[in-house]
Amino acid sequence: MRKVILSALVVFAAVLMQYDFAASFAKGEQDCTKCHTINADQAREVLKGLIPDIKVLDLKPGPINGIWEVAMEAGGKKGILYLDYAKKKVIAGNIFDIEKRINFTKESFDKINKVDVSSIPLEKALVMGDKNAKYKVVVFDDPD
Repeated sequence: MRKVILSALVVFAAVLMQYDFAASFAKGEQDCTKCHTINADQAREVLKGLIPDIKVLDLKPGPINGIWEVAMEAGGKKGILYLDYAKKKVIAGNIFDIEKRINFTKESFDKINKVDVSSIPLEKALVMGDKNAKYKVVVFDDPD
């Protein structure tokens, strides 16, 4: 008798899994950020166990449903991490769109590491060539 009841439950579960009516949203139409939220303080609190001196620069929904993209700085270096909506798992790596050949992580990394060349003080710079040239090349060198 137990085998019959167990078999009936397995069949019933298999039938239910074929239908999408168990979801609270229509397939592909959900906006998970309506229910799942996070702020910079919460992200810092979750991640400080891995990176004690973390500073959260930006926080937005990631390129894949179910993850947050965290732009962060630690030890003077900036980077991109991904945190799941449950705030229990971290992805530290690149996320690619295979079809479009886009590296989402690199795009975000480039944005947070972009340097405004006009803000670089050039008073003590070694200038080679015409100071008023239309195009300028700035070369950084660390003598140490």
